[in-house]
Amino acid sequence: MHETIHKNGCQMPVKPSTGFCMVLTTCPNQQEADTHARAIIEQRLAACVQSSPIHSHYRWEGEVQSDPEVLLRIKTTVERYQVLEQYLKAAHSYDVPQIVQIPIENGLPEYLGWIREETAVIGQ
Repeated sequence: MHETIHKNGCQMPVKPSTGFCMVLTTCPNQQEADTHARAIIEQRLAACVQSSPIHSHYRWEGEVQSDPEVLLRIKTTVERYQVLEQYLKAAHSYDVPQIVQIPIENGLPEYLGWIREETAVIGQ
């Protein structure tokens, strides 16, 4: 049986964490996206970073904006999330970058094992 949490008067089941997550961020261009992807992999902050061109519509500083961007989908562990977030906040060109963590509820065990291996801190 799963625990439940109360949110706005509603009971919501709490699923046990797999320990894996996907982090989404956007970049203004492919060059910055490639720079971040390479650094993230080199620092073992994630096992895989995928990039895709997108077009974003949003309100910023009171004005509606519409810009081409590159979406990064970063596959990592919950353990590495905080260091990844710190890297993105420090290295990103945006004042307030999108940094969103999405839990991975399930996945192919071999793939999840690969993520764990690739994000392991060497020497630990």
